[in-house]
Amino acid sequence: GHLLDLEPLWLARVGDYIAASDQLTAADLKNRRTDEANHNSRPLEQILKDFRVARERLLKRVDVLDASLFARAIPHPRLKTPMRLVDHLYFVAEHDDHHLARIWELVAAR
Repeated sequence: GHLLDLEPLWLARVGDYIAASDQLTAADLKNRRTDEANHNSRPLEQILKDFRVARERLLKRVDVLDASLFARAIPHPRLKTPMRLVDHLYFVAEHDDHHLARIWELVAAR
């Protein structure tokens, strides 16, 4: 569920690059959305379906961008350093990978 909860942030940040914003949209570092979502009460299949829909929306948005936007750098609000769109998308993939690796660790430990 946490990965699904972050999709609006990733999409907003792509919008920041398109709009040439002064700073990337800030994340909620307390993860309130995830805490309040009560994902454990929802069927896993529904969470996965919703995630696929949300991620497809992000990928479709990125797919039509002019190639020059991928080099555009905008300051990251927490890191205080410029981040290119290509770096942001890599960060999203690494974030997903981190959580998926942990999920597989938990599954293997059963």
